[in-house]
Amino acid sequence: MDRVRPSRPRWQRRAAIAAGASALLVLALWQGLPRLSLGAPVRLADVDLSTVQAGQFRDDLVSRATVAPLQSVLLDSVEDGRVEAVLVHDGATVTRGQLMFRLSSPQREQELLARSAEVAQQLANLSSLRSQWVAAQAAQRRALTQAEFELASGRRNHGRTAELAAAGFISPAALQDSTEQLAQQQRLLAQLRADGAAELATREQSLREMERAVQGLDKRLQAQRASTDALSVRAPATGRLTGFSLQVGETVHPGAHLGRVDSAAQFKLVTRIDEFHLGRIASGQHGSVEIAGQRHALTVARIDPQVKDGRFSVELIFDAAPPPLQVGQSLDCRLTLGASSPALLLGDGAFHADSGGAWVFVLDASGREAQRRPVRLGRRAAGLIEVLDGLRAGERVIVSSYRPFLQASTLRLQP
Repeated sequence: MDRVRPSRPRWQRRAAIAAGASALLVLALWQGLPRLSLGAPVRLADVDLSTVQAGQFRDDLVSRATVAPLQSVLLDSVEDGRVEAVLVHDGATVTRGQLMFRLSSPQREQELLARSAEVAQQLANLSSLRSQWVAAQAAQRRALTQAEFELASGRRNHGRTAELAAAGFISPAALQDSTEQLAQQQRLLAQLRADGAAELATREQSLREMERAVQGLDKRLQAQRASTDALSVRAPATGRLTGFSLQVGETVHPGAHLGRVDSAAQFKLVTRIDEFHLGRIASGQHGSVEIAGQRHALTVARIDPQVKDGRFSVELIFDAAPPPLQVGQSLDCRLTLGASSPALLLGDGAFHADSGGAWVFVLDASGREAQRRPVRLGRRAAGLIEVLDGLRAGERVIVSSYRPFLQASTLRLQP
């Protein structure tokens, strides 16, 4: 007869399960300890290495630059109209004042005719006013001459009358009449002079106002003619025509961009530099560029401090006549930021952005393991970084990106 085995209490079963789980956890940790001690595995082919070396730190900055025209004059339409003739083509060399194309605008022509007719009418009115003014002056001179003659005659007659009255040949009443008549002639002459001066002043004022009106109309006419002349568009500067694609029959409107005129045989270099160097570059600094085996001196002409996508723009001009270049051509230019000095040098790389230059991974003597080490780095130029502390000459450093193993302190390098 089989014996029935009594069941284990529930608390014993729970204890057994907990003990088994603890054992599994300890086993997992024990198996993981060797891997942690060996470090994170990294393939040697996936990283870039640089050896710390003693040398001269040349504080130069090499940047890719693009050739651009030294000066560009935009060619924008100032009038609207239909293209009647195109006399140049894109890429042609034009001289200042050269006729490039002609527009036609019936509205402009009608406005010019109407303005010309208005000016002609006002000129005729001005001529009429001048004639009337001259005629009034002549009439006034004649009237004054006659009045002065009559006054002189009256004075002579009054003198004879006074003599006769004194001798008793003429009565006192006749002498009184002669005196009053002479006074009347004097008053008439004075009134004639005052009225004539007032009339001439009024006519002269009207004439001057008409002259000013005609001058204003003439200025508007000249502006209208200039606007009409602007339909014949001429080159604003001497250079190479770029981006020009007008066709006969096309309609253009004011403000439309039609192209530009680039300076001929005069170029500048435009480069975008990392914002890290923004405070170290200033106008007037010197640089150079090598073209066809010959080095050409450059000078920083303009800096655009606006940072976009982590970079800012710098314009450089040639110190002497530049060699033949093509707009859009790419060249490597070198900017001198400071004097050369002896230093420990490390190759530049993506690691600097990941660690901020505060630490690096340094390979051991076997080259199979890399340890994380704090360092102090200085200036960066021409693909090199100045080492101030934490590294020795001959040590090898990983200079590629640290993003895959930012949390690791040791790396195990695998073939």
